[in-house]
Amino acid sequence: MLLLLGLLLAVAAMPVSHETEKETPSILSGSSESEDTVLKTELETKLESILSKTEGVGEVRVMLMTGKKKDTQGFSGSDETEVTGVLITAQGAENPVTVQNIQQAVMALFQIDAHKIKIMKMK
Repeated sequence: MLLLLGLLLAVAAMPVSHETEKETPSILSGSSESEDTVLKTELETKLESILSKTEGVGEVRVMLMTGKKKDTQGFSGSDETEVTGVLITAQGAENPVTVQNIQQAVMALFQIDAHKIKIMKMK
């Protein structure tokens, strides 16, 4: 009887793994989600400020999409936030040269492809 009681206690003490309780990856990585949101807002504000001071752009609003930048070395916990897409509305977006200048500036700044940047005319 003591043997059965000991076996029961041993089984009860074993860690239980629930496959349904998997960790959900965050859209933003690197630091906490609130720190990533602050960083994203700061980048949007800085880009708006710079673009609005550029000839022909006028008033501008910027929205950045962010995601994970994978660590090429495979170390966990060192993922960084990266810009994966940019949406810009600008008063001067009716001028193709202005649109091209905005697009080239965003491509250089965030190292993203042109198809990940959308520039629209502000009403």
